[in-house]
Amino acid sequence: MPGMTAYVGFSELCSPKKGEYIFVSSAFGAVGQIVGQLAKLMGCYVVGSAGSKEKVDILKSKFGFDEAFNYKEDHNLECSSKKCFPEGIDIYFDNVGGKMLDAVLLNMRFHGHIAVAGMISQYNLDQPEGIRNLLSLVYKRIRIEGFTVYDYYHLFPNFLDLVLPYIREGKIAYVVDTAEGLENGPAALVGIFSGQNVGKQVVVVARE
Repeated sequence: MPGMTAYVGFSELCSPKKGEYIFVSSAFGAVGQIVGQLAKLMGCYVVGSAGSKEKVDILKSKFGFDEAFNYKEDHNLECSSKKCFPEGIDIYFDNVGGKMLDAVLLNMRFHGHIAVAGMISQYNLDQPEGIRNLLSLVYKRIRIEGFTVYDYYHLFPNFLDLVLPYIREGKIAYVVDTAEGLENGPAALVGIFSGQNVGKQVVVVARE
């Protein structure tokens, strides 16, 4: 499902082209790591954000991202965006919403695309954060679209045709964070919302 989400949001909704500038938030998550690799395989320039130095290093060394930054240390997200993309962003794959989306809007290129797969920064807030820079959608003719993967399962064969050869050839990698035992499931779930997981979080109920 995360791979399919990556495929739909990036390949189908954003119509990427070789050489475009791609930004992926929560890039080390199960969805983001696939988005970045698909973009690199298309010949795009790819930058991701993640929540620790370890994750940033793996994005570049294992998944092939051109650049990555730790959003927990870069307190001025607008500056971080412009530093990584001095010429602007063509496609933003949004997994977090909030302040990150607000900062990216100011650095989108004309006729850019934003696919909104989630807004994990907002899920547990009593008062959701507002977005101040929506006028950029008008000035820059940006297309922004939220989606849920369940509306696109008719494209599942297309997804498999694309990714299975890459997986067989070792061109797509993935990282899984495994919690052992059902008793550790609640802690693993809560940890997702603070970025403690390293890759796709799974819980092994039993080894047999």
